[in-house]
Amino acid sequence: MSMVEHWIGGERVSSGAGFTDLSPIDEQPVAQVARGGEREVRQAVAAAKAAFPAWARTSREERARLLHAVADGVERRVEQLALLETTDNGALLRSHLRGVMPRVAHNFRFFADWLLGLKHDDFETRGHTNHVSWDPAGVCALITPWNAPLMLATWKLAPALAAGNTVVLKPAEWSPLTASALADITAEAGLPEGVFNVVQGLGAEAGAALVDQPDVARVSFTGSVPTARLIGAAAARHLTPVSLELGGKSPSLIFADADLDLAVDLAIEQYDNAGQVCLACTRLLVAEEIAAQFTERLVDRIGRLRQGDPRDLDTDLGPQIHRRHLERVDGFVRRAKAEGARVLAGGGPNEELGGLYYRPTLFTDVPDGAEILREEVFGPVLTLQTFRDEEQAIELANGTSYGLDALVVTGSPERAARVTPRLVAGTVWVNCFFVRDLRAPFGGSRESGIGREGGTWSFDFYCDVKNTVSAPWAK
Repeated sequence: MSMVEHWIGGERVSSGAGFTDLSPIDEQPVAQVARGGEREVRQAVAAAKAAFPAWARTSREERARLLHAVADGVERRVEQLALLETTDNGALLRSHLRGVMPRVAHNFRFFADWLLGLKHDDFETRGHTNHVSWDPAGVCALITPWNAPLMLATWKLAPALAAGNTVVLKPAEWSPLTASALADITAEAGLPEGVFNVVQGLGAEAGAALVDQPDVARVSFTGSVPTARLIGAAAARHLTPVSLELGGKSPSLIFADADLDLAVDLAIEQYDNAGQVCLACTRLLVAEEIAAQFTERLVDRIGRLRQGDPRDLDTDLGPQIHRRHLERVDGFVRRAKAEGARVLAGGGPNEELGGLYYRPTLFTDVPDGAEILREEVFGPVLTLQTFRDEEQAIELANGTSYGLDALVVTGSPERAARVTPRLVAGTVWVNCFFVRDLRAPFGGSRESGIGREGGTWSFDFYCDVKNTVSAPWAK
């Protein structure tokens, strides 16, 4: 089995150590991966720093052209990348083919085009002209999660490169393969050496070293709250700005006037990627009047979900990413049972399939304050609570330390207009879910993160925003 090496300064670089990458489909090895640390991180940051001046001076038009060339390369390899990522992280092949990999290409095209239109109108102050510009910040450290590796990497990478920065990407150790494939695509597209670098490794080694580099100008991280605290502390030593997109314990508010068929469809969507989605609205808050009918329909739908090999296009639920993660999910479920929660569906691993497959689970009668209502499980586990009225629904929705997103299902636009401003969330969906436009701001409140990215907000983070004030020129 060949070694997947780092990509540093436009060439493959080996390490003295490696780690084995396992497929969650069958827990069998799929690759040996170079295990980077302080040495490789310093080398990558140095390469990115050396490449920065020329890349920052490259015209907007040329940077945009190269990003479109990268998108072309992704589109030529959609099937290859989709199968590679499904093998590596266990997400559904049909999702990768139909949505995820096309979105990867779109990330590059969108930010390339947004760059060309990025401007702020000049304005006057007592005859003086104010001109706002976005100057590239320098070397950006991007640390990405395992649940949607390439899409979330390019969501950060595309605006960072478009802005004129150079990048060191550290992918998650449980799903590193598509980041390495992307390096080959960028080289083929003509991206200059050192502009994009990939260092693989463990978070405590490569990740920790990367965020503590004094030559890093920005850190963008998607992942857990505990890791974000460590990253924030390290970045603070150098006053490095950070963008943190963290976990969630998001609510679905289903009111009595909701379309029940729609409400059940949206609830089922929360099992997407076997529940390994930060945006999943896993706390179902249902009006008392419709709770029995909604629950009956939902349990029936859960029972009809098809679980199995994610490479089968008819599969609805694949495996958990790793043995350690499955045990973590199962620990939450076991403790919820012990606290008195009642299982309506699932409740444990899928014994028929074995391996890392966990049954889609639904709890009700959960005691107030129970762990399963407060902490992110990041697995196929939903809870169902009822509410009396609008006020209680909002109180329950906001009753966690998170604030990533929320879902409101109602037949009343007036109710939606009352409820949505009172929800603590970076994104609120009304009668829909997972509709993402790259022009919109994205991020979380409370422990769900710091900052917003998307559209101009991405350039605001990845750049030093400058205002140049000019006195009137003598005639």
